[in-house]
Parts: sequence; structure tokens; C-alpha cells
Amino acid sequence: MKRLAILGSTGSIGKNVLRIVEQFPDRFSVVALAGGRNIDLLCEQLKRFSPQVAVVLDDALAHQLEERTKGTDGVEILHGEQGYKTAATLSSADLVVSAMVGSAGLLPTLAAISNGKPVALANKESLVMAGELLMQTARDKGVPIIPIDSEHSAIFQSLAGNRRQDLRQILLTASGGPFLDKPVQELDDISPEVALRHPTWDMGPKVTMDSATLMNKGLEVIEAKWLFDVPLESIRVVIHPESIVHSMVAYQDGSVIAQLSSPDMRIPIAYALSYPERLSTGLPHPDFVELGALTFREPDLEKFPCLALAMEACRVGKTCPAVLNAANEVAVHAFLNRQIGFGRIEQIVRETMNQHKPVSKPGLSDIMSADAWARRTAEENIRLPSPGSPRNNPHSAVRSAPVGLRTSPHSNTTPDPPRRRGQI
Repeated sequence: MKRLAILGSTGSIGKNVLRIVEQFPDRFSVVALAGGRNIDLLCEQLKRFSPQVAVVLDDALAHQLEERTKGTDGVEILHGEQGYKTAATLSSADLVVSAMVGSAGLLPTLAAISNGKPVALANKESLVMAGELLMQTARDKGVPIIPIDSEHSAIFQSLAGNRRQDLRQILLTASGGPFLDKPVQELDDISPEVALRHPTWDMGPKVTMDSATLMNKGLEVIEAKWLFDVPLESIRVVIHPESIVHSMVAYQDGSVIAQLSSPDMRIPIAYALSYPERLSTGLPHPDFVELGALTFREPDLEKFPCLALAMEACRVGKTCPAVLNAANEVAVHAFLNRQIGFGRIEQIVRETMNQHKPVSKPGLSDIMSADAWARRTAEENIRLPSPGSPRNNPHSAVRSAPVGLRTSPHSNTTPDPPRRRGQI
């Protein structure tokens, strides 16, 4: 019986984790559930899974939860940063599932690793902000980090049994989001409701928004760099609208190994929870005859400049990825609350990054300071008048690929001839 501490139990990933737990009650139990503001759902989860510890965002929510769970034996209700850290380091937990959304997941994830807890990781922001620190801590503690993201799970599986020195390139696939074939001129008028309609995946609002801008793929590039210890030049983003090939690894002998499955997060979640075993989930594999063809194309970085910004932050390193992530979180929140238009998201991120002075070899305090600075600066930039869409501005820097990324023959920032498409 594997005992789980689930950080982010009321989110999209957390709910799917609990579906797997319910499907395999002889394999998994829950010792901690950490949610956010969704008290109604957390109450239901407490009744169904009877954890030792429950965590919410703040003291007021903790009081509400206590009132609503009177008579529930043995559940300790905690709140805030310390509460999340307590859940992440619970002595009875065999595996910590890091499924919180955004930068809030960094400190509890780091706490889990520092305390020698194996981690099933869905919170990509932890590695975006502090990848070097997290991975070094994991190595020092001998702690495995098993990815939950479908793309990184695919890479993890495609690397299994192969020598790392034989790796030539990681091919990180992306669905392209809901606006893949939408004319670039129409993107500035997108509403939050339209942006939240993803064509293939059922995800939470933040990740869905990041998929619409392709920022999610940029964050995943940074995550892959740290998780698999590869240089940026060895990672290539490939648009794959069907979301069947979740990522691929190319080797020096000309071979490519890929992981394919239907776009259902329960598949990589079940693998992360049961690794190195595979559970009989009952989920179907793709019907390739029915699919007929799988298509691939290059990403359009003029249409989706957030991907280029993320790759530039990865190239620069230091505290730039933390600033990128924080500015993006602020900008996405502003868009969802109708404070800014869709096209303004990447402008806010770019403006904030341009104002930042990167700190070399950052420690945790440097990273958290950069995060706080970026949030304040992004908020200030939101209040400033919009300079106009860079897509219509011939002098805008984001129309061109970041100079530092042009050297690789496989870089997604290299200007292409007419967009190549292919199918198998």
C-alpha cells in the first residue's frame, strides 16, 4: 500500500489522482490532502479518503473547513505556507504528489525533496523557477522525481533503458492550443471564454490559458532542460494537433523512441503513482486505423511569441525563468479578469523581463525575491497604457527570434521558409 500526500487535490490533476486512488484502493491510500479555496470539494474529498491532514489557503478557510467537518475523526486541519510544507513532509507519506498550480508549489515541493520524499511532479513551475536547486537537492538526497506532465512522462519512458550519452534530441510535442489555425490578426480580440476551450485536453484554467499562448510549452522546455539534464539546443518543440504522440527522444543512431496514448491525464498519473509498474487502468489505447494520420508542424513564433520568450529565459537562465513565470501568472490572471486583452499577455511578460537584471547563481531567497519583484512590476505594467500589439508593430522585438537562440539548426527560433508540415 502506497500512502500519498496530494498537494493540489482540488485541481484538475489532483482530482484525476484521486480517481486512480479510488480505482485501486488496494494499492493506494491518502494521508494528506492540500487544496486551495474550494472548500466544498475538499469536504467531499475528506469524507471519501479520510486523510490525516487537510490544508487550505488561509486561516479563515481553515475555520470554515473545521466547522463543516465537525465529527470527522482524526483530520488535522492546517493552512498557509507552513500547512502545505507539513503535508509535503508528513512522515507517513510514501509519495508526495506535487499538483499545485503556479509558483505556490515551489516551497512545498522543495520541502518534500529536502526531507527525502519521492515526488510525482505536475507542478512545472517548481522546476521553471528553481530547477538547478531542486534537481541538486534531489541528487543530494537520492530522491526520485517522476514526471506527471504527459510530455515529460513520455520523455521519461522513452529514455528508459537507454544510455543518456546516446541522446541526440528531445522532441517535445504540443497540441498547438485552440488558436493553432486562427489568423494572427484575430488573436487580440479573443475572450477568456474562447481561450479556455482547449481542443484535446481537459485542464484547469491557468494551464489551459498557457496552452492557448503556448507559454505552457515554453515552461515545459525549461522543465525538460532541468528534469533530463539536457541543453536547450537539444530540445525541439513540434506541433502535433492530435495529441497522441506525447513526446519523442531521438538517438545518435537515427532511432526515435516515442510514447503514444490517448489524451487522458489518468495515463501518465497512473504511471507516476505506480512506477516502475504499469496499472491495468482499463483505458483504451489509440485506434490507429481510425486515426488514419498523425500530423506535425513547426510552431509559429510570430503568432505565439510567448514560446520564444520562454526559450530566451531558458537561454539566459539565472533568475529570468522565475521572472517569466511570475509575470505570466499575473498577466493571465489579468486577462481572465478582463483587465487586459489576449495580445497583451505576452507584452506584459516581455516588458517585465526587459526590466529585470538577472541574478547569477541564485539561491532560494534570490528566486523568491525575483518572483515578488516580477509580480509587482507586471502589475505596474498592466496599469500602464498599452503600447499597441507587437504583431502590428514592425519595430517590436518579439517579432524577431531572440538573437541568442539563432545558433542551433534545430532551434524553434530560427526563421523558417513556409511552415513545414508532415504526417505519418
